Amino acid sequence: MRVALMVTCINDALYPGTGQAVVRLLRRLGVKVDFPAAQTCCAQPMVNTGYLDEAVPVVRTFVDAFSGYDAIVTPSGSCAGSARHQHGLVARRSGDPGLERAVAEVSPRVYELSEFLVDVLGVTDVGAYFPHTVTYHPTCHSLRMLGVGDRPRLLLESVRGLTLLDLPGADQCCGFGGTFAVKNADTSVAMGTDKVRHVQETGAEVLVAGDNSCLTHIGGLMSRQRAGVRTVHLAEILASTEGAVLGVPTTAGARR
Repeated sequence: MRVALMVTCINDALYPGTGQAVVRLLRRLGVKVDFPAAQTCCAQPMVNTGYLDEAVPVVRTFVDAFSGYDAIVTPSGSCAGSARHQHGLVARRSGDPGLERAVAEVSPRVYELSEFLVDVLGVTDVGAYFPHTVTYHPTCHSLRMLGVGDRPRLLLESVRGLTLLDLPGADQCCGFGGTFAVKNADTSVAMGTDKVRHVQETGAEVLVAGDNSCLTHIGGLMSRQRAGVRTVHLAEILASTEGAVLGVPTTAGARR
């Protein structure tokens, strides 16, 4: 199986440790992973703000970079959702049948990390060790656009040493939403503050999610409130093993 890592813009720019964790994890499970250097953005910022024509060359670059792979794995429900559900719209609107065919071929093979582990590899116990109390935030796109359901929880429940605590209001948005946080800052902060309150109610040491964009928003608010809860991406917990767990990096803005 030819597998490619789609690392995403935010991970490439701010959280390279998340992409490295995906590679460590997949290699540990016997998967050979390529990193196509030509990859850029998934085009979601342009699509979400109505710049569909400007998204065309970005989508074309995406399918060129990832064509020929059996699976494209990404540590982001948001970017996986963009590739699977928005690229077709952009391609149809472009009037380019070649781009439509390329998108139809590539997009169904894009998997959010937990989908790939559970659905394609057929594993829930990835041999991870993370001796901490954790609560899980299901990000909007992974929950609603992709429907990843309980896959991340199944993976977390199999991590040795980890205690998983239910998050009140887990299905409520954190208020980030890319440009939503910029255009509606006050609403975004209010929604994020609610999320922080619920995280604190759990008493967990760590908040985990499958998107670093959400963890940036929630982690920033928790840092300002000195909540004492750190944020860690799902991939970094699953890549942790006994003896190496102290090396797990945290997302920015979180407070140890």
